[in-house]
Amino acid sequence: MADNYDLNERPEYDGLLQDIADYVLDYRIDSDEAWETARYCLMDTIGCGLLALRFPECTKHLGPLVEGTHVPHGARVPGTPYRLDPVKAAWDIGCTVRWLDYNDTWLAAEWGHPSDNLGAILAVADHLSQKRVANGQAPLAMKAVLEAMILAHEVQGVLALENSFNRVGLDHVVLVKVASTAVSAKLMGANREQMLSALSHAWVDGQALRTYRHAPNAGSRKSWAAGDATSRGVRLADIAMRGEMGIPGVLTAPQWGFYDVLFAKTNRDQSVKPEQARRFSLPQPFGSYVMENILFKISFPAEFHAQTAAEAAVTLHPQVRHRLDEIDRIEITTHESAIRIISKQGKLANPADRDHCLQYMTAVPLIFGNLVAEHYEDSFHQAHPDIDRLRNKMQVIEDERYTREYLEPNKRSIANAVQVFFEDGTSTEKVAVEYPIGHRRRREEGMPLLVEKFRANLKTRFPAQQCEAIMDCCESLARLEVMPVHDFVSKL
Repeated sequence: MADNYDLNERPEYDGLLQDIADYVLDYRIDSDEAWETARYCLMDTIGCGLLALRFPECTKHLGPLVEGTHVPHGARVPGTPYRLDPVKAAWDIGCTVRWLDYNDTWLAAEWGHPSDNLGAILAVADHLSQKRVANGQAPLAMKAVLEAMILAHEVQGVLALENSFNRVGLDHVVLVKVASTAVSAKLMGANREQMLSALSHAWVDGQALRTYRHAPNAGSRKSWAAGDATSRGVRLADIAMRGEMGIPGVLTAPQWGFYDVLFAKTNRDQSVKPEQARRFSLPQPFGSYVMENILFKISFPAEFHAQTAAEAAVTLHPQVRHRLDEIDRIEITTHESAIRIISKQGKLANPADRDHCLQYMTAVPLIFGNLVAEHYEDSFHQAHPDIDRLRNKMQVIEDERYTREYLEPNKRSIANAVQVFFEDGTSTEKVAVEYPIGHRRRREEGMPLLVEKFRANLKTRFPAQQCEAIMDCCESLARLEVMPVHDFVSKL
């Protein structure tokens, strides 16, 4: 008779949800490196969003859903006149931040861009800070924004270390949604029960497929998917703060939970034994590891697995620019993840397709000595047939050491090598770059360049005096962290 009913004993919240909730609510960040890196991350992320405002395909998505909507204490979208409810503001900020594929990156079993969470963090914090002042309370300080960034980076990044959502067809923005939900709830003042409820709703949500990131369907949705996810995090946190009950067994419920429905080794296959089903692995406790080790895109607005290939191509540019017609073949030596994500042959249909093509992102700097966002546009591609001609001469080879060291915790390399062979039998040297300039191993070299990248991005939107005022706010951690959030955002 036991098969005729379900045993209706409501479980405790899944252990992972409790781990995330306790971390976000209780962890005290004592890493000076994490705080300082968060300051750089804030600058870089805001700058990437401002640069994206030059592209109409991005700005068409921005603004209120209903024209003329007035929102008291509305959250501002940097670089625009919009004051929106925090849910739509998070969408817009997240969309601009991700549009050019130029913000920070985390690479492990799963990939992603933890600064995508700034959409939720900045929108919620700006609104709450304004609201506090209107109620006669002290404003929210920027230290709360930096703290939320460190926490969100950690939740997203540690979950990505050994859990590959891409291998079951899910997009990494599920982790943006979970992290944004957690830190939004914290900023809103959630207690533990509210936090657990919010997190459970983030996992039970339908999750995005990776279809829009891969050939032959790569398209511009990949540029706003994270904005959508971070915005959803704000909405779910708000729902939980209103007293909505949670779903305690959202991950582990037999048949209906996340593991069985979306993460099983073989979805819905009754022959799969429970011990064969996938479960999340957490190889280390939550702390501040991810922010300390985050990867910055400093040199190129390009998918991160191609950053070192583009750098190698820039190095080779002087040797090949006058010999393009003499090239016999080009060898790109790379790692497995790059091959799986961005190695493409055939026609590239749109800018989003091109900025996720290893061969395209290598060909352009070989020819022109640089790679910028405008190089992905249709007009540029159509005007330079040499790009596709070089793509057709490229051979992509996996180096097993590159693949192995990509995943080693003490290395986390993102290696590529490029060598050009000419028809007369001569060749360039094989230029290998194992760590991009935004890697932790190249921080000393990279951070001054990141600051200059931020300054250049500010200049695309603001007059010189305003640029200097913003730079002055960000110049030191001590100055930035005590600044009221709404005052900081008002300068943007």
